[in-house]
Amino acid sequence: MPSWLTQFSRYLSVERNLAEHTQHSYLRDVRSFCQFLCPDHPEQLPDVLPGVERTAIRRWMAQLLKDNKKVTVARKIASVRSFYAFLLREGFVETNPALQVRLPRKEHYLPTTLDVDYMYRLLDAACDGSLQSLRDRAVFELLYSCGLRVGELVQLDMRHLDVDQALVHVLGKGGKQRIVPVGGKAIEALSRYVQRRGVVDRDSPLFVNRRGTRLSARTVQRNLKKKLLQLGLPTAVTPHSLRHSFATHLLDGGADLRAIQEMLGHQSLSTTQKYTQVSTDRMMAEYDRAHPRSRKK
Repeated sequence: MPSWLTQFSRYLSVERNLAEHTQHSYLRDVRSFCQFLCPDHPEQLPDVLPGVERTAIRRWMAQLLKDNKKVTVARKIASVRSFYAFLLREGFVETNPALQVRLPRKEHYLPTTLDVDYMYRLLDAACDGSLQSLRDRAVFELLYSCGLRVGELVQLDMRHLDVDQALVHVLGKGGKQRIVPVGGKAIEALSRYVQRRGVVDRDSPLFVNRRGTRLSARTVQRNLKKKLLQLGLPTAVTPHSLRHSFATHLLDGGADLRAIQEMLGHQSLSTTQKYTQVSTDRMMAEYDRAHPRSRKK
């Protein structure tokens, strides 16, 4: 069985060219499913997997729904579908039972954002001038200025940033590259941070930790939460919330939805359109609050 997973891992990396984080998610989901099938005798998996029926997958799904959101369970089933599709292609199995399982209906989800005033409080907060403080300011500015995923941000090297042209070259999901403009305030914060770091190789990570190695996404999230606590801002906000805020504030300001799609690196416009609901909901709430003829008696 480990050889099947090794081959599947290679397939995800080489043929599908998925990001490392996405590969790990697929493999983690598949291992979870295999553990469900053979909790005590994993050596039997090569004999068990070809005979799995949809009822077994539905039992696994029911178990998952006790502790996971529907969107998470849907992702896990999709991972198993991909695994069986690979096994079917390689001739290890004859059918893909996961295709016969209906995915749970996803909950309506609206992105968490910071309003403009809160965003100004976060980005204009006092900086003590230390390298770490300058770095965190530059990190938060870049996340909000460009709408980057935190995984994209921590993978940036010095060569990906063009300060003169105010552009950043981003490697997104599936190895897709895009170029995103960087706002003036973010350029200022980045320039101060880079100047304080001193001369480094162009292939060096843009953001580094105290040991001089690449900054991790978990550290970015931890530092953001710490800053939010210091400022008394909502602590439910994550680095991804700054990406959501970027898109929502652009839309509120009249930006074209297609342009926002390109900057976010969304493959489908429908993914970007969720931000129109955020803007509409906020507009209607403000209307109901302020208009004298909107309030019900």
